[in-house]
Amino acid sequence: MIIKLYNENPNPREIGQVVSVLRDGGIVIYPTDTLYGMGCDALNVRAVERICGLKGINPQKSNLSIICNDMSAISEYAKVNTPTFKLMKRNLPGPFTFILPTTSSLPKIYKNKKTVGIRVPDNNIIREIVAQLGNPVLNTSVKIGEDEIEYSTNPELIHEKWGEIASIVIDGGIGDTEPSTVVDCTSDEPVITRQGKGILNI
Repeated sequence: MIIKLYNENPNPREIGQVVSVLRDGGIVIYPTDTLYGMGCDALNVRAVERICGLKGINPQKSNLSIICNDMSAISEYAKVNTPTFKLMKRNLPGPFTFILPTTSSLPKIYKNKKTVGIRVPDNNIIREIVAQLGNPVLNTSVKIGEDEIEYSTNPELIHEKWGEIASIVIDGGIGDTEPSTVVDCTSDEPVITRQGKGILNI
């Protein structure tokens, strides 16, 4: 199923439809402020394992990322010291993934690496979904080979490719081609480990 939603004013009824799919352990594809994302309820371990299997992600070796709807939710799932909180507040919502130590609120699958990526995208659709769900959403990007770029930016082509896997593909317009900037905040000074769309305001 493909649903059209508008970033300026996402329809609450259709947001609720997406949320019920996530609560049932379903997979959803949605727009962010960077690439389109594929995700599930981040606290539903079976759904997380399914996405990891589909994307060829080994959670013991890879950082898993979650989307929170605002700054207040982050400290429940990640340990944030004061300088890091101030850095995040200056840059979020925005096209960044901050790598932070996990807390005990996240299931064991996240704890193999003891870190988690935190995103608060500048996109009302996914943030409203997360707010209504009441849990973060596991986030992996819908990324195809360079020669198939439209299959990761055009919602109809994304649906064509992933529609059998995702219960809902949200059409939020043409997606970006650049990923988020990844900032590792697990040591004393923040380190940019991948320069993407976001220019970090230190």
